Amino acid sequence: MQTASTQTDSAPPGPAPTAALSTHDKALRINIDATRYGTFAEIGAGQEVARWFFHVGGAAATVAKTISAYDMAVSDAVYGPTPRYVSRQRLQSMLDHEWSLLLERLEKARGPSTKFFVFADTVAARSYRHAEEGHGWLGIRFQPEMRSPPCQIIIHARMWDPDNARQQEALGILGVNLIHAAFYYHDRPGTLIGSLLDGLTRDRMEVDMIKFSGQGFAGVDNRLMSLQLVQQRLTNAALFAPDGEVVEPAELLHGMPVLIERGSFRPITTVTLDMLEQSMALMRTEPPVGGVDGRDRPEAGPREPDRREPVVLLEMTLRNLMSLDERVDHADFLARMDTLRVLGRTVMISNYSRFHNVTTYLRRYTRDRIGMVLGVPTLSQIFEEKHYEDLEGGILEALGRLLSGPVRLYIYPVVGPDGSHVVTAATFRPGPQLSSLYAYLRDNRRVVSITPGTGFDPAILPRNVITLIRAGDPSWERHVPVEVARIIKERGLFGLGMSAAPA
Repeated sequence: MQTASTQTDSAPPGPAPTAALSTHDKALRINIDATRYGTFAEIGAGQEVARWFFHVGGAAATVAKTISAYDMAVSDAVYGPTPRYVSRQRLQSMLDHEWSLLLERLEKARGPSTKFFVFADTVAARSYRHAEEGHGWLGIRFQPEMRSPPCQIIIHARMWDPDNARQQEALGILGVNLIHAAFYYHDRPGTLIGSLLDGLTRDRMEVDMIKFSGQGFAGVDNRLMSLQLVQQRLTNAALFAPDGEVVEPAELLHGMPVLIERGSFRPITTVTLDMLEQSMALMRTEPPVGGVDGRDRPEAGPREPDRREPVVLLEMTLRNLMSLDERVDHADFLARMDTLRVLGRTVMISNYSRFHNVTTYLRRYTRDRIGMVLGVPTLSQIFEEKHYEDLEGGILEALGRLLSGPVRLYIYPVVGPDGSHVVTAATFRPGPQLSSLYAYLRDNRRVVSITPGTGFDPAILPRNVITLIRAGDPSWERHVPVEVARIIKERGLFGLGMSAAPA
């Protein structure tokens, strides 16, 4: 179980270090590269990426075709019907269709001397009809070498500029960055990712999903690439579906109830699963949210429980992934991901140390119920005022953000310091100046006690299990799910038997 950090969450970073090439120079470099030739297909926010290549000059050497199928009927006629026009599915159909046409028309004549590409985007920018935040999908399919099998990169971006013109401008820069990075950094994925926001800042643009595919990227692990997005601060969080695939957050979270537990999961233990299962059982009994503001309305009378299953997130922060030298151990990260994957769990990696910032993040995607699973030690940390001295409203501001909308904290008990009694949410006592506030939260079921399942053992902590694993003590297997024990033994994860090995 994770404790609250005394560090504040880092603010979004400022501009990236000065790039060797400006957006103008990147577009011009591509235009004068006689080997690159391809198609631009853009839906929404104008043809802002293609415009750069015409603007800098020499576009005839690069642009085979540009297309903008704005009308939905036209778009469906060209790319096939889709339930959502700004979606990964629409982007993929655009890339597939335009790639087939490009090769059909030009491969025979130009194939021996050309590295073909197709760039596509489908975007909803802010406008007088679309007041929500802007976002879009961008992708490129390209040949690293003449007549080589194609590679593909797709990304999802969120645009934070307050007006349409600025969002269009930012989209154009991002698209040029993606094309340039694909052509010249495809063998250095970390550099590629770091260059995506050249000429932009995080208060203008966020890239929250990236996926590499194709034979040329066979050695690229997309989980590590999404981790890079968080490490290099192109986004504050990345999500992985139960099958291990990287996903754009709205694909999983849009309008859904969410149950989230934060921790190291190194490894996940039976206690961790019990916390989730008991919290889920409580959450299933709750009524749906009421009203447009997402607040419960007791005056409307009792309502049936919400039958939709909440999306369950297991969240690890970068701090939880760092070793003593302040670096992320990629092998250790993948070990944790693999053990969670065998359990079919959705994983979130974030830069958030404070719990209220997690609620703010989730509220981008859902106004529905949010449940947070905590242990009593973490609850105690949340109620320490020293953590919020930098906030103008102090702990009241932090709790207001944390509990925005229908949010409940599900609290798992712990054995007290003297080992003689169990501390629950009901018996926990914050500082005397906060006792009335805590009582209010308890009375209104914003803080709810979890009753542990059978076999409750507060001594089962990940750090203790790791010690047993490394010592080669087989008793560790009793403290983790059977599937997790199997994969740890099969792959020798978490330093299995390391300290028991002969010198």
